[in-house]
Amino acid sequence: MNENSVSRNSPLEALFWCIAFPGFGQLLNRHYIKGIVLIAMEIVINMGSHLNSLIVHSFLGDIQTAVEHTNYQWLMFYPCVYMFGIWDAFKHAGGGQSPNAAFPFIFCAFFATIGVALSSRLKIAGLLLGPVWLPMLFALAGVFVGFLIKRFLNSLPSHSV
Repeated sequence: MNENSVSRNSPLEALFWCIAFPGFGQLLNRHYIKGIVLIAMEIVINMGSHLNSLIVHSFLGDIQTAVEHTNYQWLMFYPCVYMFGIWDAFKHAGGGQSPNAAFPFIFCAFFATIGVALSSRLKIAGLLLGPVWLPMLFALAGVFVGFLIKRFLNSLPSHSV
């Protein structure tokens, strides 16, 4: 299948498979090399950052332990790899064909990365949210900002050159 061709899979199905695990949407879309590379990157970044144990500590409410065990140099890569995988699978399954459709994904990755960077110090309402919850909160804000910018840009009249 041509890299630029559209798959017969549902864009939402591809998106949800990549949310579950980066690279699975690419495998669904028959982009095997890209899928394997994304899976390998997810595993390496996950292990390097200790992400699974950070998630467990965060869900148990032990945020300080999560912060102490985080390898931020590895975790900083995760939001961009994760969101690229989601966007790519969605796009190649036929979603995101409208102009500026990538903006919510781009801003989600950008804001989540900022959330990772600030997660050891920034407190919201006096609570330290740590390396899992703060990036997720920032990611939601990024999606919102991305949709606003997309909507604004798509409302502008197009000019021919």
